[in-house]
Amino acid sequence: MTTHLTTGEVDLPSSSTMVNDKADFSILAGKDLSFSDISRNRDYGLDDLIQSILHRSCKAVCHLATPCDPDLCTVVGNIASDITADLEACLLMAARGKGHAYNTRSKGRVNKPRDTVPANEHLDAYARDILKWTSKKSSTRLAADNIAPFLESLMLFIAHHIKDHYRRHGAADLFKPEDCRLILPVNNDMEVERTDFDSADYVDLTDFFSVKCGMFPISNGVTRQKAPAPHLIFADAEMVGHPDDYTEAELRLATKTKALFFNQHNRRFAWGLTVSNCNIHAYVFSPDDIWASTAMDISGIKGRRAFISLLVNWSLCTVDHLGFDPSIRYVVDRSFGSPYLKIDVHNMDKSTGKVEPQTYYSQWCLGAADRLNGCHARYFAASASPESMDKPAFLIKDVWMATGSGSADDAHESSVLAVLHSEFNKSNEFSGSFVWLVSAGPVYISQGNTVVADSTATAFSGLSSTTQDAAKGSDSTQGSSRSKVQHSLNRQVRQHRCTVTKWAGNMISEAENQSQVVVAVADAMIALNAAYDKCKILHGNISNRAILLQQTVDGIRGVLAEFDYACYAGVAAVESPELMLFQSMRSLDNPRVVRTFLDDCESLLYLVCWLGTFGINKAERAAYIAGLPKNPYLPILTWNQGTTADIANAKRLHVATEETFHSFILSKMRNGPLRPLAEAIERLERVADIDIRDALSRIPAINGMHDPLVLRHAFLAAIIANLLGVLAKHRNAALAALNAGGAEDDSTMATLPGAGPSMRHYRDKVPQAGPSKRPRY
Repeated sequence: MTTHLTTGEVDLPSSSTMVNDKADFSILAGKDLSFSDISRNRDYGLDDLIQSILHRSCKAVCHLATPCDPDLCTVVGNIASDITADLEACLLMAARGKGHAYNTRSKGRVNKPRDTVPANEHLDAYARDILKWTSKKSSTRLAADNIAPFLESLMLFIAHHIKDHYRRHGAADLFKPEDCRLILPVNNDMEVERTDFDSADYVDLTDFFSVKCGMFPISNGVTRQKAPAPHLIFADAEMVGHPDDYTEAELRLATKTKALFFNQHNRRFAWGLTVSNCNIHAYVFSPDDIWASTAMDISGIKGRRAFISLLVNWSLCTVDHLGFDPSIRYVVDRSFGSPYLKIDVHNMDKSTGKVEPQTYYSQWCLGAADRLNGCHARYFAASASPESMDKPAFLIKDVWMATGSGSADDAHESSVLAVLHSEFNKSNEFSGSFVWLVSAGPVYISQGNTVVADSTATAFSGLSSTTQDAAKGSDSTQGSSRSKVQHSLNRQVRQHRCTVTKWAGNMISEAENQSQVVVAVADAMIALNAAYDKCKILHGNISNRAILLQQTVDGIRGVLAEFDYACYAGVAAVESPELMLFQSMRSLDNPRVVRTFLDDCESLLYLVCWLGTFGINKAERAAYIAGLPKNPYLPILTWNQGTTADIANAKRLHVATEETFHSFILSKMRNGPLRPLAEAIERLERVADIDIRDALSRIPAINGMHDPLVLRHAFLAAIIANLLGVLAKHRNAALAALNAGGAEDDSTMATLPGAGPSMRHYRDKVPQAGPSKRPRY
């Protein structure tokens, strides 16, 4: 890691330029009102998710931070040994100064005081605190507020000695001070915000004690740091007042880790800690699993050595071992007034085998990783140079995609787009209806002297092997716990991929009025029908991020994006999208079902209803949320709550009849062109032919209810033809309203501030073209 003093470019995590710079980093973790702010009561929360993916007592967790270079591993081991010896000496001196014996619980031999122990009053104070902590009897229960200061003293003691080692031996070792960092406790709390389409409850974090761990350059003083930049927060440590409180502590830890994924756009995975009495557990949050280490009992020398080794590894390892993506870096340049991201997209030359990066620049995160686990998709509006970030030319998507293998040649979305462009490149009608692919491929990570494609198979192979050993181990691994382990082993490999497409416009959830939304969804679905008709391609993931709103010289039009889950008609889907809100009932019932075009049409219905209820942009959503009662009754919320079976049954109930759809959904939608469009789409899908209505009585009951959409597949051609006619009709009416200078709705004509780009998640609208005055933050 280096710091370029002339440009202020920073390779995380350490840079004196970055830490001392006065730029306002608060924009990196901006507060955003989102759909989930109205979803306060959930049936299936974060605690259920944690218990389903958490693996305890994984011995390899701490080894994930070990550097790949064997020579550097030797250096790390020597430093950890020196610090352990210094700590034992300081504890012995502290114990003698108090006139009582040293830690009778420790079974190890205590080293004699070393002359190299710095005579520092701060170290003496740290040692006295640590001694109070480590000398507690096993039967003594420490309150959470008492543990936090002890943990901070231990972290500061270790950091002080690491810095002292750098000062004395840095030039002779295999690393440079600028390549290292200190892990220090910080004062400010971690901002935790609900995110778009949140899938879990949040717990009240105000009454609990925790220690936030930050990353700082070696030049910093070894003290408790104040208000670091949000992207310098490294991990959270939760205090456990009683062993029975572990579940609650893990819930709080997961909540704050989720906030890290949302606010730090270069997170591959995350670390965390829980502390109960003298036991410290380390956690690793991967895209699919949570691994917890065995206990590090710091009342004994062995446990103290293990925790010291972990912090030394965190201080010296490369950023990918810390959980950061080295291809995405925060940059500080005073001439731009605010931080931005430098993104390296890798392309491998198959003839030479060399990986060549193409660099892009972005101040706009259009969509953040809004879940604790899953694909962690992030979207950036980017340009080829920092000077042109005001006018983005590219859309970059960084995602952990389930591929079924770790192969670098697995490029599903790019192959689908290639087929579409080959078919429609010469068609004036649909040539611009699909995003144009620039490049796509895996993210490459350096591991020692080799470069490998980043995937869960390579990043977490050590953790998976220990999980596999547990599955094959003793008979104690039984029941749900063993099933959970086996489920983890059978899960598909996720490949870390980066896709670059040409900039095609804002996401549909940031339109100015409902008429624009109607035009965009109509264009997108008409283009998708052409793709189905000519190429037999189904989209599989119609959502607010899949339809873009493009401003052309001829006016507004919709562009279809997000082909990660695309499949061919008649072929079983590989995986269903993680966002269950817009999924069809058939895909909820069976993720590997053979899909049809009607599944995409059904997803369109749910998207139109959702936007028509809560608002088409942030301003509308904020106003809607503010006017809701404390516990609102909105049936549409059940489309995003509970298990897949719960969501599928809720949707069945709501679209069962014209009366139920009107009562549960239409009556709650705001006035505007989206409401009649939703009504028309639902009516077509439910009763495209009178024979369907007559046959409803003969449909087998599912969970006590008749499925009104089962027989619709017998009338696929009629439904598609009628749907295209309905979309064209509503599109023409919306275009007429736009051309007249108005809109056919009562929604807020929300023109979001055009203040320019920021790293907040769609706080402002991305400029389509033309100059933009850069804001002052």
